[in-house]
Order: sequence, then structure tokens, then C-alpha cells
Amino acid sequence: MSDAIKHECGIALVRLKKPLQFYKDKYGSAFYGINKMYLLMEKQHNRGQDGAGFASVKFNVEPGTRYVSRVRSNKSQPIQDIFGQINDRLNGVLEQNPDKKEDVAWQEENMPYIGNLFLGHVRYGTFGKNSIESVHPFLRQSNWKHKNLIVAGNFNMTNSKQMLEELVELGQHPKEFTDTVTVMEKIGHFLEDEVSKLYQKAKKKGFNKKNASPFIEENLSLKKVLKRSSKNWDGGYAMAGLVGHGDAFVLRDPNGIRPTYFYEDEEVVVVASERPVIQTVFNVKIDDVKELERGHALIIKKNGKTSIKLVNKPKEKLACSFERIYFSRGSDAAIYEERKNLGKFVFPKVLNSINSDISNTVFSFIPNTAETSFYGMTEAAEDLLNQQKTAKILAGGKSLSSEKVTEILSERPRFEKIAIKDAKLRTFIADDSSRDDLVEHVYDITYGVVKPTDNLVIIDDSIVRGTTLKKSIIRILDRLNPKKIVVVSSAPQIRYPDCYGIDMAKIDAFIAFKAALALLKDTNQYHIVDDVYKKCKEQQSKMDVEIVNYVKEIYKPFSAEEISMKIAEMLKTKDIKAEVEVIYQSTEGLHKACPENLGDWYFTGNYPTAGGLRVVNQSFINFYEKNSKRAY
Repeated sequence: MSDAIKHECGIALVRLKKPLQFYKDKYGSAFYGINKMYLLMEKQHNRGQDGAGFASVKFNVEPGTRYVSRVRSNKSQPIQDIFGQINDRLNGVLEQNPDKKEDVAWQEENMPYIGNLFLGHVRYGTFGKNSIESVHPFLRQSNWKHKNLIVAGNFNMTNSKQMLEELVELGQHPKEFTDTVTVMEKIGHFLEDEVSKLYQKAKKKGFNKKNASPFIEENLSLKKVLKRSSKNWDGGYAMAGLVGHGDAFVLRDPNGIRPTYFYEDEEVVVVASERPVIQTVFNVKIDDVKELERGHALIIKKNGKTSIKLVNKPKEKLACSFERIYFSRGSDAAIYEERKNLGKFVFPKVLNSINSDISNTVFSFIPNTAETSFYGMTEAAEDLLNQQKTAKILAGGKSLSSEKVTEILSERPRFEKIAIKDAKLRTFIADDSSRDDLVEHVYDITYGVVKPTDNLVIIDDSIVRGTTLKKSIIRILDRLNPKKIVVVSSAPQIRYPDCYGIDMAKIDAFIAFKAALALLKDTNQYHIVDDVYKKCKEQQSKMDVEIVNYVKEIYKPFSAEEISMKIAEMLKTKDIKAEVEVIYQSTEGLHKACPENLGDWYFTGNYPTAGGLRVVNQSFINFYEKNSKRAY
């Protein structure tokens, strides 16, 4: 994605089902769980590089012994930093106690981070905050094991203010106004309430306070806690948590917006945000890794028993399509095929743009994440050229010489690596003119492969703001002197803000929105902007069931092709010599390519929750009122 968008966190959870001695005997180390957590997190670093955190829980240690350990980092390489800290601590203890290197029982009792239950998180920051206090996992402490709560998630709530007010009504005074804190406090409140009820039951059965703990731990229903906690949540979420005594859970939102996968065998239960991560780290088959159903929770009891519980009634499945287009690792078998199809399905538009002249067209991609969709586009180009070859040979019949047949068969589509990003180059100069000059040189280009008679087709994952295209990519591609530059987006036009996890909060940042506004001015229809603003303001006090996405009216007068043409006009500066055209994937093509991930609100404005509709209206109000604050 030439214009990078942020915030798509990743979670990792490991529950060891055997005693630590088992892993020492079989795998050679009591640090087996820590090592697997490192791999799970490192192989999800694509999902978050602003911060990382790790927490562990020990079972059955003596009172007065630390049983919860946590380490977090917001440094430039946070995963390496936290595991470097863990490694230093573990090695330091062993250096001081060299006779304990093989004593697993002693290590479990005395060394930090070694445990039975682990939770990790990689983070992209929203709201511009990346302080260490904002890094997951979050910890809610108590002297009672079963009231200790550790939470981490891949999520965003649209109704954090409402959730905060509910906590205040419950008598709490949250220390921060963030969705992470409010979610944790919500779960924590109902966890404490459930524990209190179980304690009263234990008293009636004759247990004293000390002996009640095992009864509480055995009978604690995390399903009840999660059901009460998440009753009014509005957003996309994959929420993971550990309870101090050893229970654990992962809860997915009712629309299945945020992804969650899990695997279990006789040795381990593991959860991650991506399927191939689990496949790789534990060397298991694709069919062995299951997707957690929307609205359900995976609950792991301290005794190792796992269950899938329905917590919230499932709604329409609208898993985030950006997961497939961009965020997830392309090594997943299904995602790889889907990304190739995105390239294939947009190719007919490309063919029309170049007048079917494949021989005089060079195909390439920017950035590297668009490479898979590029492969799909190349396959489509090869298929078409083969059809053209067959037609030529059939038309020539017996009169064709062997040399001519060889010439026809030797024709190939021209696929080249045109642009290479210079990872070492940093745009550190503060003033705009100097920064723009540096931005223009972030990519190196391959000279000598494009002729002045050639079309140059470049495919990208998606075009969000268009800033990098305008200031850098189109400029450097124009140096190759092509006849025409065709920029292809494997995703449809991004028209609306996301509020369920991706950091796209401001509608006026989108090039498609700017193009629609420009078209309204060109066609003397800008009054629609005022009308939409009034409608958005009028429904601010309405009930959720009455909320409508009036922002759709901004785009309604124009076809997708008209908006694409305007975008191309806006991206082409006066110094660009080549003709410039911009082509977007259709929503129909997106759904055909990614049939299981139909969440498309950023393209269509069809939000799955009332909170999403409120966010898009507020985002438009902020634009109209020239207010730079976020819409959620």
C-alpha cells in the first residue's frame, strides 16, 4: 500500500496442557512456551510495530510468590526488545544459580516469565498515542488470584464514551478514557461480581475464605462474565484475557470483523490472529487450525478443559476485507489465492485501458505487498495473450511458415520489477520542500525496460490518500517516459472511515472523497454537501435504529469511473508528461475474490453496527466544521 494505513493489532495465546517437565524432556527446554510465544509474535509483526507486550501466569505457586509476569515495550523493535529483556532475566537467574539449570521445578517456582499460560500482543497505535502505558497486555491487579485480570486485544470500540458512562453508573472511576481501559474495567467489574456470588455460595456450603478459592476457580463461569461485560459493546474485536488463577478466554465480535484462529492438541492450546502463523510455529496442517466463530468465546479452564461458548448472538458475517487485501500474511493458502484473484478480476479494466495492446505494455507492482495480486494480473495477461496467439495461428492456417509460428509463440507479456523501495532512506527533513524532494526518492526505478511507445501498468494494494502516488511514485515512473501510466488498485475506492480497528478516521483524507467534492463543484452540485451536513446534525440525537449514512449522497451523482477519472486528474501534476489513468477494483470483484470476508463498509458505507453509522456521520460533521478531532 503506497499510502500506508495503520492499526491492525495481533494477539497470541499459548496454554501448556502438560507439566513443564514434559516439555523439558521432549523439547529440551522448560522455556518451550516462551519460545513459541516469540515465534507467534514475530510472525505477526506485520500487524503491529508500535509496541509489543507479553504476560505469563504460573499455576500452583506458594503464596507470596510472583505468579504473574509482564513485560512491554514501545521501542523501535519492540518484539526483540521484550524477548531480549526476558532472555536477560532468565540467563541472569541461571548464572546466579548454575546448579538449577536442569531443575524444572525450581525454575518454575523462582524464575519470572516461565509459566503455564501466556498472552502476547503486537500493536499499531491509534489516537497518535504510543506511550508504554498504551501497550497491551493491560493488567488489573488484585490480591485474590481469581480477580486478577490480564487483557489484550485486536479491536476498536465505537462507543467508548457510552461504556465509560456505564462504568461510572456502576460506581467506578476509570483512570483513563480509552476503549482498552473501559473494556478491561467492564470485564473486571463483572468478574469480581461473579466471584462474589460464588463466594456466597461457598460460604453456604461451609467453606471458609481460604478454602473457598478452589471452589470459586472450579465454578467460575467466564461465559457469564463475558456475556454481561460485552452486552453493549459496539465494534470489531478479538479480545483475549487471562485470569490470575489460570482460566483464559478469547472472545470474537458478533460480525466476525476481527480474525481469530486456534489450535489444540494433547500438549497445547494456541490462539493467534492469523492461521498460517499457527501452522508454521506448530507445524500443523491447515485443517487442524480452526476459526473461532463470530459471537463465540474460546474458554480454557485451569484444569485444561476447553470449550466454545456462545456469548453474543451472531449477526451477519462481515469479516474485514482488508485482512485479505493487505494486513494478513500472504502465506495463508486461501489469502494467497484471493489476492491473486484480485489481480485477475481487475484485469479486464486494465485491458480496456491499454486497448488490448499487451505487446506494448509493461506490467509491474508497487509496493511489495501488491506482488501477489500482480501475479494474478500476469496470469490473466498470459491467458489473454495465449488466446490471441491461438487466433493468429488459426487465422493463418496452412499458409503460416514455421518461422512465423515460432515468432507468434515467442510473444510474452512484459513483466518487470520497475520500482524498488529504498528501506534505508528516511524523510527526516522538517520543511515541506525538502521533505517532498526526499519522498520522491524513496523508490529507485529500473531504467531501460520501458519504451516511449509503451503503457506502464502498476498495481497497488489500495489507494487511500494518494499522497505518495502524487508526490513520489507517478513522478518517478514518468522519468521512464512511458506513453501512459495506469495505476491499478486491487481494492475498490476507499470512501468512508473505518472504526473497527483500522486507523482511517478522517473522511477528508481520502482521495476518493476529495474527488467527489471536486466533481460536485464542477457540476454545480456542491449544495449537496450542505444538505448532508444538516441531515447528519439532525440525527445526532436520534436512537441507533434510526441512524442513516447520509454521506452516501456525496458520491451518488457520479459513477465509480467518473470518480476514478477525477482522481487521475488530481494526481497528475503539470510536470508529468505521460497520460495518467487510475483503475479501481469493483466491489463485485472484491466479493468474488474474497467471498468469506464481505466486510466492505470503507468502500460502500454499509456499516454493520449503529456505532459505525454514527462514526461516519461524525466524521463528515468534523470535516464540514473544519474540526481535526477524530470521529471516535
